[in-house]
Amino acid sequence: MILCCGEALIDMLPARTTDGADAFVPHPGGAVFNTAIALGRLGVRAGMLTGLSTDMFGTRLRAALDASHVDASLVVTSDRPSTLAFVQLTDGHAAYSFFDENSAGRMLTPEDMPRLPDEVSALYFGGISLATEPGAEAYAALLEREAAARAVMLDPNIRPGFVRDIDRYRARLDRMIGLADIVKVSDEDLNWILPQPLSLHEKVEVLLDRGPALVILTRGSAGATGYLSGGAEVHVPARRVPVVDTVGAGDTFNAGVLARLSDLGLLRKDRLAALPPEALREALIHGGRVAAVTVSRAGANPPWAEEL
Repeated sequence: MILCCGEALIDMLPARTTDGADAFVPHPGGAVFNTAIALGRLGVRAGMLTGLSTDMFGTRLRAALDASHVDASLVVTSDRPSTLAFVQLTDGHAAYSFFDENSAGRMLTPEDMPRLPDEVSALYFGGISLATEPGAEAYAALLEREAAARAVMLDPNIRPGFVRDIDRYRARLDRMIGLADIVKVSDEDLNWILPQPLSLHEKVEVLLDRGPALVILTRGSAGATGYLSGGAEVHVPARRVPVVDTVGAGDTFNAGVLARLSDLGLLRKDRLAALPPEALREALIHGGRVAAVTVSRAGANPPWAEEL
């Protein structure tokens, strides 16, 4: 099972009332939640480790996990509020305003992290859950505890406005990158992590030197490139589709990559360390196919396997 560890929240997407007034409609979301949902719909055994509220939004999030066949047995439940993210769309691109104080997800502690069953073969971390404390330290502690035995993918998905203590955040990311087998970053993420005057390729090399077997760099319409620690590079172009919005695009790309690596029997630490370039190409292409469906419809609505 691939266990997705991080935020589950409610995206408040813009809409119009019947009389034309501005409004917001709640949709289950969150970067890590979106990846878990996409994995479940692709037919991969997936689970979610997060903090969920007992409020009406938390109930809705749990129901969405169940509907997409995501195991929620490791979810930590409390009566704290759910996180809300109000979304503003400009030409299909999303900007977010988060309401996260004292939330069920944010207030997780290292002591809340459950013992993982043997069926968990891989871990996925990412999103705002790596920036907001104390939950961020809880996920970092879980990674440190489990990384030696399980394959790990990390997508920082950095939102600079969400980072309160840049030095602590950078230090935590550095530790987590060093323990991950796969690190996926956008060009914007990479430039934030490494603000030095280096080329993107040089910055990828810096990340690889920290320990991952694979760094995946995404550049929107320019496609994605995978860089293996042995020196090989694989580039795949972006799929051209009509874009409704980009909500959840990167999250579902990650799910596609993980799903194909899992299907190929390669989502293991030893096999990722010697990943063949052709298998990487296949995984990146599959990630692009999954993301292309997501951006062609409103919100983070990943495809089911039969839709591909």
